[in-house]
Amino acid sequence: MSVASDPWDVIVIGAGAAGLMAAIHAAERGRRTLVLEKNRKAGVKILMSGGTRCNITHATDNRGIVAAYGPPGKFLHSALAAFSVQDTIDFFAAEGVATKVEETGKIFPVSNKALDVLDALLRRLERSGATLALGEAVTGISGERGGRDFLVETSARALNGDRIILTSGGQSYPGSGTTGDGYRFAAQFGHRIIAPRPALVPLTTNLPWIAELRGITLPDVSVRILNHETQLIARRGSLLFAHFGLSGPVILDVSRVVSGHPQPQTLTLELDLLPALLEADLDEWLRTESLASGKKQLAVVLTQHVPRRLADIVLEQAGLAKDRKAAALTRDERQRLVGAFKHLHIPLTGTLGFKKAEVTAGGVALDEVDSRTMQSKLATGLYLAGEILDLDGPIGGYNFQAAWSTGWLAGASV
Repeated sequence: MSVASDPWDVIVIGAGAAGLMAAIHAAERGRRTLVLEKNRKAGVKILMSGGTRCNITHATDNRGIVAAYGPPGKFLHSALAAFSVQDTIDFFAAEGVATKVEETGKIFPVSNKALDVLDALLRRLERSGATLALGEAVTGISGERGGRDFLVETSARALNGDRIILTSGGQSYPGSGTTGDGYRFAAQFGHRIIAPRPALVPLTTNLPWIAELRGITLPDVSVRILNHETQLIARRGSLLFAHFGLSGPVILDVSRVVSGHPQPQTLTLELDLLPALLEADLDEWLRTESLASGKKQLAVVLTQHVPRRLADIVLEQAGLAKDRKAAALTRDERQRLVGAFKHLHIPLTGTLGFKKAEVTAGGVALDEVDSRTMQSKLATGLYLAGEILDLDGPIGGYNFQAAWSTGWLAGASV
């Protein structure tokens, strides 16, 4: 395969969120920039994200983004200093994409269209002067560790580049093209790859009654993942029952603990269906309603708090008949009902895996990447940004912000 003449200043591998941002900034700084994308379209995962609405960032400051990631968040300090949450909002506003903040703090385009986000990026990329090559998969990268003359082989040609920005994503949503190719390339340059695993992914269970609740959404529940009696993680938010198990924002947020556990089938999901009510208050409500409701079915009374199908399950879990009358609840029965509402236990079997994961946990070890520039500490001229890094945040736009910021910083450094 002959090598194309005139080496590129920068070759970006992967036209997702981080890659497009990196290429835009590099090209706007005068670098001769090529973006290689194996799909026939750029930004496929952007279009799929947020239920096709694209949650571009979160309504917080840089410290809020860092804090949301926990200890690894400190890696993002320089990237966020280079391209902040407000910079993200301003970037898209300048391209005609107005944004809105929802109650959860998630920031979406006003249009609710991920396509508007992608179109904005592609317009800016075109104006930047960068070249976008679609349907061209990278098959190999070679170059001396610490050298700056890289040879990039694709399905169509061989190219020389002074610098490489690796933004090929993780392994989540493999149907969008993110099949983990970048890990192999990074490993060739000596990088340690933290075992990738699904994150922000629905959870599965074999519990028969879960399927009976499919389609029910609860806007506010508290969830805990328990390993025997030990709490591994706790979150509060919206939940969706599905035929396979559970989904919704609060479930996705705790899923990385399940996918990262060596024996997920030993874990239990505990639901508090009424987190706004203290147990004593719920007990008092049940006592009062029991006296006031007489011959009404108890399940009907419980629908003041939960949908009927779920009320039937709660009764069942409390050891009470579904057609039980509300009248004359004993103290023991009330306590069992309180327990079913506040400590509903669901044994887990695992997750739906990478095919349904929004994000990949694991990836290139952060201690081998210079957080001030995104350059590899092992190979001069090699830069890494976005989901290929061992950096995954909670649901709510945090992962997109990390992609925009690390991509922008890489583009500023090449």
